[in-house]
Amino acid sequence: MNFHQYYPVDVVNGEGTRCTLFVAGCEHQCRGCYNQSTWSLSSGQVFDKQMEDRVISDLNDTRIKRRGLSLSGGDPLHPANVQAVLALVKRVRSECEGKDIWLWTGYELANLSEEQKTIVALVDVLVDGKFEKDLADPSLPWRGSSNQVIHRVRC
Repeated sequence: MNFHQYYPVDVVNGEGTRCTLFVAGCEHQCRGCYNQSTWSLSSGQVFDKQMEDRVISDLNDTRIKRRGLSLSGGDPLHPANVQAVLALVKRVRSECEGKDIWLWTGYELANLSEEQKTIVALVDVLVDGKFEKDLADPSLPWRGSSNQVIHRVRC
């Protein structure tokens, strides 16, 4: 898996102070997407063990009270990202006590593969659905268009 950006301190992508990872790869390619640079799977940097360890370390850093991890992109549930994202969310669950996980995807909850559902079962909040430019609404919290749904999976 590749990633485009990592913010160790973020207050925009989910509730509270968070770590946010923007992964590479999106097959939805929504018209009006603000993050088109993340569409290619080969773009960005390799998400390696060192980067994964940094995310875990940042989540556990007691100097900043982070609420959790946000995964966006691109699309964390792109089939090519599933294995690496699953490994990361499993580590967060086992090594980061009390941290929540938010995940944004263009796929809809009702149409996920079994592998994608395995990840969703480990996240707290799923924001699903493709960005629809005609339904764009900048006043919506944590989503770009009104068709996208915020699912509180584990909350």
